[in-house]
Amino acid sequence: MIESSLIGYSRGELGNETFQATNPATGENLITEYCSASEDEVGRACELAKLASLSMAALSGGDKAKFLGSLADRIDQSIEEIVVIMTAETGLPEARVRAETGRTRSQLLMFANLLEEGSWVDARIDRALPDRQPMPKPDLRAMLRPIGPVAVFCASNFPLAFSVAGGDSASAWAAGCPVIVKAHHAHPGTALLIGKLVVQSVQECGLPEGTFSLIFGSGRTIGQAIVKNPVVKAVGFTGSRSGGRALFDLAASRSEPIPVFAEMSSINPIFLLPDLRKEEMEKIAEGLQISATMGVGQFCTNPGVVFYPDNEIGESFRTSYLDRMKGSDGGVMLHQGILESYNSCTREMSEREGVEELTSGDESLVPSGCGASPCVLGTKIERFLNEPELSNEIFGPATLLVSYSQKEDILNVAKQLEGQLTVSLFGNEKNLAEHDNLLDILETKAGRLLFNQFPTGVEVCSSIVHGGPYPATTDSRSTSVGTGAILRFARPVCYQGFPDEFLPQELQEDNPLGLDREEG
Repeated sequence: MIESSLIGYSRGELGNETFQATNPATGENLITEYCSASEDEVGRACELAKLASLSMAALSGGDKAKFLGSLADRIDQSIEEIVVIMTAETGLPEARVRAETGRTRSQLLMFANLLEEGSWVDARIDRALPDRQPMPKPDLRAMLRPIGPVAVFCASNFPLAFSVAGGDSASAWAAGCPVIVKAHHAHPGTALLIGKLVVQSVQECGLPEGTFSLIFGSGRTIGQAIVKNPVVKAVGFTGSRSGGRALFDLAASRSEPIPVFAEMSSINPIFLLPDLRKEEMEKIAEGLQISATMGVGQFCTNPGVVFYPDNEIGESFRTSYLDRMKGSDGGVMLHQGILESYNSCTREMSEREGVEELTSGDESLVPSGCGASPCVLGTKIERFLNEPELSNEIFGPATLLVSYSQKEDILNVAKQLEGQLTVSLFGNEKNLAEHDNLLDILETKAGRLLFNQFPTGVEVCSSIVHGGPYPATTDSRSTSVGTGAILRFARPVCYQGFPDEFLPQELQEDNPLGLDREEG
């Protein structure tokens, strides 16, 4: 069987360049072949998106909410089919697939609710003061409007929640933007299944054809062709630092530069502050083992580095954590490329002077295929501070334990940390009071700070921040999760002196939508 891209309502051509997904649990190629799109097909998808832009921008919040709700229902109704194909392409357990399906549905409904309420447009009104001296004040009204067609790159580690109908697409549609999705090579069948549901909802709700296209092909050719197309006005990406930076540089080099919202690299450090009791350390070791191995460590919030005090209590944490990790089951990684990168990075790190491999888990518990074993490495704070390479992300179930001796050590670490998605602190209120300057520094380093909690598990809600300073993301002012994600794909537009009937409803004098507005 051969499948091709979705170009609006049409299918792409059945070309000669094809690829297949591989079951990472068995190493076997799956039967369906997928045709890479041509650059002409990319051009067609972009032209359809351009034609759809004005129509989508004119949609009411209710119309967009209806589409998102329709898609959420279709995904929910297709869960059994999703389970079959997604488990085969990713090796993920059925429970994880069902959970991610639920999250994807919830994200769509979250944005639908946001649109129904409508105040996200941030309407601002300053009425005219014609008699003001020495100059009259004009009538000024501003609100957020869609940025235009958005390119979305599917993530390897979230085949649903950060892929075809995931957070990037949902927030772009909610803002009123057409979406062109570049499918991930590791789970094309999952992408196509969801893509077909998107097309059905687009047609059912009467949205323009260019609202959505799904493109198969190489990131180095087809992905670049999408980003370079002048129709595209923004990019959403979740993946490696090298991939995200390449797209960022490409977008910046265009004759019309565009924003790239790329979520990339984060080691999500954990600081165990002094004065923790032995029983508290035991509990932390237990929770860390669960967090570090969850999903075979293939979460962007996986805790990669832990700083612990070099004393008797700290040693009890280290011993307890190692004992737990030695007995940890291995797991199947999402595809061969991730496994090879994980093995290479752990091997390179363990061969560095001053770094010790403390445990690599029980090899007898590692599954076949793309199976990986947990790994724990250890070093001292002086080595960590002097070798920037020890701050490199290892994507997988690996932890670097770093012992420190005094308060100044963790302050120095905080000062030289790169940007992170998360930073976690474990301690008590007395510790926080004694380390208030540490908090001040860490606030400049991460998008989410946690106290006595582990970073894995990203709550999808209005107040979540899933972003951070570079290299966690390319734009620390944004979040890729939660209602705030919609702001990435909108821009402010001011209307000066317009008659009321020519203003968007959100800005009209009698406020027909009943929005909360800032009025001056």
